Amino acid sequence: MGASTKSSADDDATRSRGWAGLRSRLRLLYHSQSPAAVRFQVTILVVDLAIIAFFIASPLLRGDPRFLWFDYSIAALLALDLVARGMAATHVSRWLRQPAVIVDIFILVTLLAPTWLFNLGFLRILRLWTLTRSSLVWRPLEKRDLGHYREPIQAAINLLVFVFVVTGFVYTAFVGRDDISGYVDALYFTVATMTTTGFGDITLPGPFGKLVSIVIMIIGISLFVRLAQLVFRPAKVTFPCPQCGLSRHEPDAVHCKACGHLLNIPDEGGH
Repeated sequence: MGASTKSSADDDATRSRGWAGLRSRLRLLYHSQSPAAVRFQVTILVVDLAIIAFFIASPLLRGDPRFLWFDYSIAALLALDLVARGMAATHVSRWLRQPAVIVDIFILVTLLAPTWLFNLGFLRILRLWTLTRSSLVWRPLEKRDLGHYREPIQAAINLLVFVFVVTGFVYTAFVGRDDISGYVDALYFTVATMTTTGFGDITLPGPFGKLVSIVIMIIGISLFVRLAQLVFRPAKVTFPCPQCGLSRHEPDAVHCKACGHLLNIPDEGGH
């Protein structure tokens, strides 16, 4: 009896060490900068971009007989990535509460039930937004001292996500009614409306359509203005002021413009 109990305890200890070793390995692959980890992260990034391309093309591919095969294959990849990232997280409960993770779980549900939840499929493009929450995207820029491009790129991606989310919503809600006969019509209407061009050849019917158009115009022009500000304003560096905490300064700033504290911003060489 004692030998059996000891054997069971040894098996449990072995499984525990194996589990801890697997989590440690995944943590290194997702977060370290070793050559093997970098290759793994680049592979994950390429797969993510391919998945996003599928999401953008989904409305056009739905009639293809291979659509469900692609859909479930991507669901399996996304589920595997979620499980691996969860295992790599130090605090799983805290990781599960992150907005990017919640969005990914929702996307996975729409992939597992494509027929029932196809009308919510346009929200899958939010995967592009969750991808920009990951260090996998920004780490290569920072390693090449191009981190100051992060905000303009983020603003451009936010605008792109908005365009495709709204296009998907317009296509889902209004296709077959009046002017919206296909996905391209929905995309055309979205871009024409958010840029306030307003050609008027495609419009959404009824009061609800007018309200949707108003929301597109207000949010769309705001995102455009934000992107223009980041592209054309003078470049700034991130360096928290030791006294007031202001983090954005001109590269050649000597004093903090908020409190006047003497700064010591490192130059590009790190001096």
